[in-house]
Amino acid sequence: MYGYSGKILHIDLTDRKTWVEEKPESWYKMYIGGVSMASRLLWENIEVGCDPLSPGNPICMANGIFAGTPVPVGGKYGLASKSPLTGFIGDSLSGSWFSVVMKRAGWDGVVLHGASDAWVHVFINDDRVQFRDATKLLGLGTYATEEAIREELGDDQVRSATIGPAGEHGVLFANVTNDGRQAGRTGHGAVWGSKKLKAVSIRGTRGVTVFDPDTLMALSYDITQAAQGPHTSKYRLLGTATNVLNMNKLGLLPTRNYQEGVFEGAELVSGEYLEEHHKVKKIACAQCPIACEQMSMVKDGPWKGAMTGIEYECLYANGPNLGIDDMRAVIKLIETCDHGGMDAMSNGVTISWAMECFERGVFTKEDFKCEKYPEGFELTFGNGEAAVAVCEMIRDREGIGELLSRGTRRASQIVDAERGTETYKWAMNIKGLENPGYDARGLKTFSVGLAVGTRGGCHNRTAAYDPDIKGQVDRFSIDDTRGELAKSTEEYAAVYDTLPLCKFIRRCFTGKADRAGAWPTIAKLINATTGWDFDYDAVELIGERAHTIKKAFNIREGWTRADDHLPYRWHHDPMTKGPSAGHVVTEEELEYLKDLYYKAKGWTPAGLIPKEKLIALGMDDVAEEIGI
Repeated sequence: MYGYSGKILHIDLTDRKTWVEEKPESWYKMYIGGVSMASRLLWENIEVGCDPLSPGNPICMANGIFAGTPVPVGGKYGLASKSPLTGFIGDSLSGSWFSVVMKRAGWDGVVLHGASDAWVHVFINDDRVQFRDATKLLGLGTYATEEAIREELGDDQVRSATIGPAGEHGVLFANVTNDGRQAGRTGHGAVWGSKKLKAVSIRGTRGVTVFDPDTLMALSYDITQAAQGPHTSKYRLLGTATNVLNMNKLGLLPTRNYQEGVFEGAELVSGEYLEEHHKVKKIACAQCPIACEQMSMVKDGPWKGAMTGIEYECLYANGPNLGIDDMRAVIKLIETCDHGGMDAMSNGVTISWAMECFERGVFTKEDFKCEKYPEGFELTFGNGEAAVAVCEMIRDREGIGELLSRGTRRASQIVDAERGTETYKWAMNIKGLENPGYDARGLKTFSVGLAVGTRGGCHNRTAAYDPDIKGQVDRFSIDDTRGELAKSTEEYAAVYDTLPLCKFIRRCFTGKADRAGAWPTIAKLINATTGWDFDYDAVELIGERAHTIKKAFNIREGWTRADDHLPYRWHHDPMTKGPSAGHVVTEEELEYLKDLYYKAKGWTPAGLIPKEKLIALGMDDVAEEIGI
């Protein structure tokens, strides 16, 4: 088989055993790689109904079809487990060299079962597996852990995926880091911590064999050349941080825990300000000709020397959404998350919920006592010093950080039960996953795309904001096209997440970010890699199958229509400022949009998948378990 080894490595952390599973070519044609393959491996290996932090929840990694080849932005891998935040599918992507060495070691995927009784570092050295004592790595941040492993093994080509202190302590939105990139969302770091798994390292020394290297090289060259032109200039010049001023102009920039959509200090935390005052350099992932990550540093003040990569989603969450207009505090917050191994998006939204609780009198200064501040502190919007302090408390689960480490849904449930409050009304999550940086009250198509998302509040698994923001539809109203639009953009995104290819390359095929431009070239890339005969329709099915296996997983874990929801605030509290002021998504509107979406997907009105639909997709075994 070209492009793949045909082998999945299984590792039992409990008994410290390994075995190899060989998959047929037909299986690869169904699930390809990335989040689709990782989710399918999770479907096959999880103990159904298990606690996400129990040994029955496996860690499933799946490589990309293009990892280790010349295909630009093809160096990503998928990671899947049951999410401790949502109880549903937890699927993430991370880029750079880890996926490449996994492919060179001869593995299309890795599944880690059980739980270790002592902290362990798993080292995969081509086809050999070592269980190494991780005691000396405990307490190290993610970046420091990677460096310590390379030094210990005496090989700077070894690549590691690691957790930081947040994962060790069981923060439910802890993440997994490799090469300075994060499998950031849904709480993978907490799952690794529950298994006492500090790191997985890989040394890969083999080549990657493709079917038609000349064609693959020619196609890759053309795409790489296009990626140096105007189609990616936004990302190459300012990165995704350029979205701060764009979203502010539209009245969609989450401000002070989504109370408003415009921020008076937006200029001071914009991509333009970052470029002028804090830029160090731009960084690219492996196989990437774009280089979008803005490595930025604090150059003065109490956090001088703090440095990390800045993306829009982390910037909005720890800047405008906290009412903070001091970029130095924002950089420090994101650095604390990145080195500590926490999802910076969930961190920012969780702190903003706590800030609103403080300003409404639910919390007091006494609630924020810690070793550094024995008298406590006032967690008000705009207070960068307090935000950094509580971020560190969350990382270490110190004081109120233990509560906040559970994320907004669980924290609000606990507080409301204990104090008789209604803090759930400003807990900004969907299915337990904190929301992204686009206010859905002014994006009606996106609102249903978010509500029905399989992993919760996520902008990456749907592109339903596109028709709203680009003016394809009226973003403040609804009509009967929105269900099909949500379905179509969701499955479009799933193709990229399955290959996986970074979506920033999407305009580099023909200059248009649509199926007609991309799918024929993607089919050629797949065929040159594997020798298959994929065409436009086969590429289209990649996205539908990828989304379907994740939805099927959720159904088997107890999903119901009621789980496709929006935060209370987006239903009942219109913004008062900016172009999106006065709008909400009513509960009646959302129910209508869900009806349209389920119909477009070919599902039942309850959102369940008919057997014949699953069988038509070639998923007969799934149909037997959850089809109706």
